[in-house]
Amino acid sequence: MKIAVYCSANNNIAGEYYEATRRLGEWMAANNHTLVWGGGNCGLMGCIGDTVHAHGGRTVGMVPRALEQSGRVSDNIDVYIPTNGLDDRKELMIAQSDIAIALPGGIGTLDEIFTQAGGNTIGFHNKKVVLYNVRGFWDTTIALLDFMQDNGMVRGHWADYIIVANNMEELSHIIEQTS
Repeated sequence: MKIAVYCSANNNIAGEYYEATRRLGEWMAANNHTLVWGGGNCGLMGCIGDTVHAHGGRTVGMVPRALEQSGRVSDNIDVYIPTNGLDDRKELMIAQSDIAIALPGGIGTLDEIFTQAGGNTIGFHNKKVVLYNVRGFWDTTIALLDFMQDNGMVRGHWADYIIVANNMEELSHIIEQTS
C-alpha cells in the first residue's frame, strides 16, 4: 500500500513520539508499504522518512518550494514531487496514497487530517485517516469529534472517516484490513 503520513516537523518533541515513529517506519518497510509524506528532514517528518528509507522502504516526497528554499528537504526521497504550496501538496498526498496515518503533529497535521476526512465525507474519495494515538496524543481531538457528533455537526459518524489506533498492533491490523 501507499500510506500517507502526516506529522510534526518540529524537533523539540518527546522521545516516545520518535520511538513510535521509528517503529512505524520499520513496520512500513518490512511490509513493503510505500511512504507518501511531506519530504521534510525535521522532527517526526524527518524521522519517518529516514527510518523507512534506512530499512529498504520506498519514499515519495511531496515537497513545497518553501521547504526547498529553506533547506529542510530530506535526503531520503526516492520519488521527489515538487509542489507550489501546502494545498497542492495535500491534494497530491491524498491522490498518491491509499490511506493516511496521522502521527502526533500540530496545526498543519490537523489541516491534513480534516482535509482528507472532509473530502471523504462529501464523496471526493473513500480514503480513511488513522489517528495513531501515541501516549493519548489525539484524546482531546477525539473528544472534540465526539462533541461535534453529539451536537449533530457531523454527517454520519466521524469514525466512518477517521479511525483511532492506540498502538502499533491496532494500527497494523487497520492497515491490513484496508489493503
